[in-house]
Amino acid sequence: MNPTLKKIWNLISWTVVTAMVILAVLLAGVRLINITPYVVLSGSMEPVYPVGSMIYIKAAEPEEVEAGEVITFSVDGGLIATHRVIEINEQERCFITKGDANDVADAPVPFDRMIGKALFCIPRLGRLSDWIAQPPGMYIVVCFVLAALVMMFLPDLLDAADAADKRDQEKK
Repeated sequence: MNPTLKKIWNLISWTVVTAMVILAVLLAGVRLINITPYVVLSGSMEPVYPVGSMIYIKAAEPEEVEAGEVITFSVDGGLIATHRVIEINEQERCFITKGDANDVADAPVPFDRMIGKALFCIPRLGRLSDWIAQPPGMYIVVCFVLAALVMMFLPDLLDAADAADKRDQEKK
């Protein structure tokens, strides 16, 4: 393979692999450091957390939360919500929360329902995560990963084939 073409091929290959690794870390790898990603499904926290964003939550103790911070908590029925704390009731051990885009505060959130505090958000990544998690996105990603692996090793395979051809020609 032409050395210049091989350098360009390697640059593209490594760029694709690097992008895939970064995406894997953002979607799943953060769990290794106790950060849980969630997809924003409603507009209750817009414009801070737009629908379709990926929000990253770090576990915290209720005593670490201050009014004005954003927390994620479980709601009846197994739902998860992320809203801003507007008041803390220490006597009843609960938070009063409200979505930034909502007009009315939520029902009190007991301390034991808090999952953690919001760290940051990446717009649109939640939509990509949902797409990857279900067919056909899942199949396309698997094919893309396999194609990236082929891209990584193709120059070496071509060089090996060229070397084998040269050996065969020298023997004749």
